[in-house]
Amino acid sequence: MDPVTPYDGCGKCLLGVRRLSRMKDATSSPARQRDEILRVAESVGGHIIAWSDDWEVSGATDPFTRPALGPWLRGERGLFSGLAASMVDRLGRDTYEGLRLERENRAAGRSLLTGDHQGFWDMDDPNQELEFNMKLFGAQIEHRAIRTRNRQEIKRARAAGEPHNKPSYGFKYARLSPTSKVERAVLDHGDAKRGIPDAAGVLREVKRRILADQTGKITVATEASRLTRAGVLSPNDQLRANYGREPKGTLWSNKSLKRILCSEAALGYLMHSGKPVLGKDGHPVRIGPALWDRATRDALIAKTAPKRTKQRAPKGVHRQSGLIKCGNCGHTLIVSGSGGSRGKAWNRTYACTAKFRGLPGAENCKPAPSIHVAKADAEMEAWFLGRFGPAEYVERVYDPGTGLASRIADLKADRARLRDDRKAGLYDEPDDAEWYRTEYARMGEELKELKALPDRPAGWRRVRTGRTVAADWAAAPDEAARRELLDSFGVSAVLYPSTGERRYVITANPEVWTLAEVLSNPAPALGAPPRSSTDGR
Repeated sequence: MDPVTPYDGCGKCLLGVRRLSRMKDATSSPARQRDEILRVAESVGGHIIAWSDDWEVSGATDPFTRPALGPWLRGERGLFSGLAASMVDRLGRDTYEGLRLERENRAAGRSLLTGDHQGFWDMDDPNQELEFNMKLFGAQIEHRAIRTRNRQEIKRARAAGEPHNKPSYGFKYARLSPTSKVERAVLDHGDAKRGIPDAAGVLREVKRRILADQTGKITVATEASRLTRAGVLSPNDQLRANYGREPKGTLWSNKSLKRILCSEAALGYLMHSGKPVLGKDGHPVRIGPALWDRATRDALIAKTAPKRTKQRAPKGVHRQSGLIKCGNCGHTLIVSGSGGSRGKAWNRTYACTAKFRGLPGAENCKPAPSIHVAKADAEMEAWFLGRFGPAEYVERVYDPGTGLASRIADLKADRARLRDDRKAGLYDEPDDAEWYRTEYARMGEELKELKALPDRPAGWRRVRTGRTVAADWAAAPDEAARRELLDSFGVSAVLYPSTGERRYVITANPEVWTLAEVLSNPAPALGAPPRSSTDGR
């Protein structure tokens, strides 16, 4: 633990400022900064009251907006008498921002102390003021030189077909030795011993669920929510865990999940600015195995494209969210109740609040029906498993076929890129124009050869799983997963007031539940579209 002592108003209660642009396991910079700050604080008779640690924060970042230092400077964390850093460049690598920090710090009556200067800085002394400015200017020049070298290295790596940016989710980089350059990308299958999930398997399962869905209720948004509920590490946390860092607990985002699913990085290509890097032959540079083929990617793009529909995928986590309606007015019931003073689930109910909310058609919804969540869910489970539980599941699996269609699609995409580059004027020189004509003709000949070969087209295949609906129900991780299962059979319910003859009516739409692709074991209830009414009083 880094030593700290409470603020006592002695005038030398210092805030320890530490910063690193990048954290690496082998670096000792945090410890070196700590020791240097403690040394210079002791040399002036001061003491450290707290540490402001901005790890993986660029020196060009405004100090007032840094995650750790910013709140102290804005007066949100408490009192302190001055700042203490190991060197001036730990305060910042921008001259303007560094001078602003010093001036506002001095205007607040606080002192400034760094390990590369003897004692407190005195800006009323012209020599010290010049020294401080020169150190800031040197830090800024060094920062710009680092950025220039990084850009040059990125350009060199891109030309050589070597990865330089972080790996896409589902992949990780392989090196011959821990300190050598990246050799290739491999699929990220995680590490069960370290609690790191199989990222490639997670993506392939998301892909399967989205493509196999025929109800429109499984989307990138619902999948992102499902992964968050299941505790699957987000892409940023997966990367941190792979490099031995502590995950931050960030949530899955539907935008990032869609970007990952639709990106050509999933095809194993080297990417730059969201596009594949092209090699000398005009084809994208491949640095690793593909998660799926181009035909699957095209299917994902089409399936995840925005659709204008009145139906929306339910966001609730309860079993019958969006599935149970009011028998009086037809509006969807909502879950009400706080769970009781001790959080008891029995106090939650499915209730109609349409009249209270002033929804159209609910003016005469009286009495408004309601039923305990646990009671309704138990009756729904008994009804559903009694009719569909013994049936065997048959999954719809996307078969890419012989792969000729995927190869043809890749060649067409490569030719389209060449045409776009030619239109942009990239092959106007005589040598480049000759290469363009030769390569374009070669791709055309290859296309003709591929089209002449026998092909098994891509499509959906029915594959027996050996699992029953009851087994899938029991294995569901949460109520939202069970709701998806109910929805795949077109199951819905209508709740009436307890004063009427009917109370709780459950049905399954035959036009929908046949799409669930079940094979009948000896289960007579599957012989006809199920329709039943249960007494939920």
